[in-house]
Amino acid sequence: MKIVSTEKAPPAIGPYSQAVIAGDLIFTAGQLGIDPQTGELAEGIAAQTRQALTNLSAVLEAAGSSLDRVVKATVFLARIEDFAAMNTVYAEFFPLQPPARSTVEVVQLPRAALVEIEVIALRR
Repeated sequence: MKIVSTEKAPPAIGPYSQAVIAGDLIFTAGQLGIDPQTGELAEGIAAQTRQALTNLSAVLEAAGSSLDRVVKATVFLARIEDFAAMNTVYAEFFPLQPPARSTVEVVQLPRAALVEIEVIALRR
């Protein structure tokens, strides 16, 4: 097992790692739509989804992988009515052969975020 960390994504806001490599798989922690440069949450569901996926891309790159190697994604939404807007941005990042995915509504996310996304990816 190997811990992955990068400054190109927001630091963990608790006692967890940005990602863990276990064998041929990479398990990421959930990423919020926080800009790693400013530490601020992006405005709105589309911008937060875009930033969360950009953060995941940076974490996967640090682990020696990429979004095109994602096999499973889990999306947590603060409001299920944001599904369509999130899905539109999500599709931009996975235009061909998208991974399996679950999307669930949750009561609340850290920092009052609207979306959090975690993935499992293959190593290169």
